[in-house]
Amino acid sequence: MAKFTVFPAIDLRAGKVVRLAQGNPSKQTTYGDDPRAWAERWQDEGAQWTHVINLSGAFNEDARANLKALASILTVGLHVEFGGGIRDEDTIRTPLDMGVERVFLGTAAIQNPSLVDWALEEYGPERIAGDIGASDGKVMIKGWQESTSLTVLEVGQGFQKQGLTWCVLTDVKRDGVGTGVDVSSAVDLGAATGLQVVASGGVATLEDVRIVREAGLAGVIIGRALYEGKLSLRAAIEGTG
Repeated sequence: MAKFTVFPAIDLRAGKVVRLAQGNPSKQTTYGDDPRAWAERWQDEGAQWTHVINLSGAFNEDARANLKALASILTVGLHVEFGGGIRDEDTIRTPLDMGVERVFLGTAAIQNPSLVDWALEEYGPERIAGDIGASDGKVMIKGWQESTSLTVLEVGQGFQKQGLTWCVLTDVKRDGVGTGVDVSSAVDLGAATGLQVVASGGVATLEDVRIVREAGLAGVIIGRALYEGKLSLRAAIEGTG
């Protein structure tokens, strides 16, 4: 099992740092227009990684400002994993060439499995991850705006068969609303597939982080609770040491 990692999230839309509630693009809170400053803060509080989401790309909006923001985040020196709008070879290659350590694919991985095959051949499983957003047990695609008939386990098993080793699992209904993490689904996914599963969605307290860690998962992503001061990143990291 890899070392447990706490990932502070930096969600980008039009170059600004934002959080959405339940993935809804109309339920947005903006936390400023200086992503680099947030990355510096998370580094100062002990983060080694940050989880950066290109929401503009996920929603098929102009993502150029987000790529500029990503470049500024990368200058801080954190390890960066990046996703959102990763739909083809160019959108995989660009962030990796910029210095991102790992990209994760959601919609494209489900609709175009051959793209995952190409990415794994080109970059290897440490740099390519799967991304699953689920609502009521069904996997969501296209920025979590469209439901599929696929279950989390079906998608996860497909990822594992292709050779992926990392996967982010987000409970969409819990994301950004602080109602606690769906740990059981993440544990089931890991047990059924052997994937290194990072849980996302719903973190509100240090107890949430502790539960995820003690469940044997690879990591946890924290967003709104950090930005609104409900949870100290340093305490979350030190509490999981």
